[in-house]
Amino acid sequence: MAIKITARARDWLQKKGGVVTVRLSPRHGCCGGSAEIAVAEARTPDEPEGFTRIEFDGVTLYIEPTLVDQGLQINVEGFLGLRHLFVEGTSPTRSKE
Repeated sequence: MAIKITARARDWLQKKGGVVTVRLSPRHGCCGGSAEIAVAEARTPDEPEGFTRIEFDGVTLYIEPTLVDQGLQINVEGFLGLRHLFVEGTSPTRSKE
């Protein structure tokens, strides 16, 4: 499987429209370093043609191809209206070409 979605996250996503995007997001350090981490958002990507689309368990997943089969898991944390998604696992660093 491309990625695991916990039951708690799946239930939350279904209430939010049943769509999730997992992509790499750059993070910059204070001394010039940078890294890309996997993030999950409860929405369709702006350019879905650049993502792998997978349908399972009532959720449509758009995942950046470099993140497929990386052993990642989507979960949700928080309470009431303050919940947000997060991705667990190791994010690969995309090669800069």
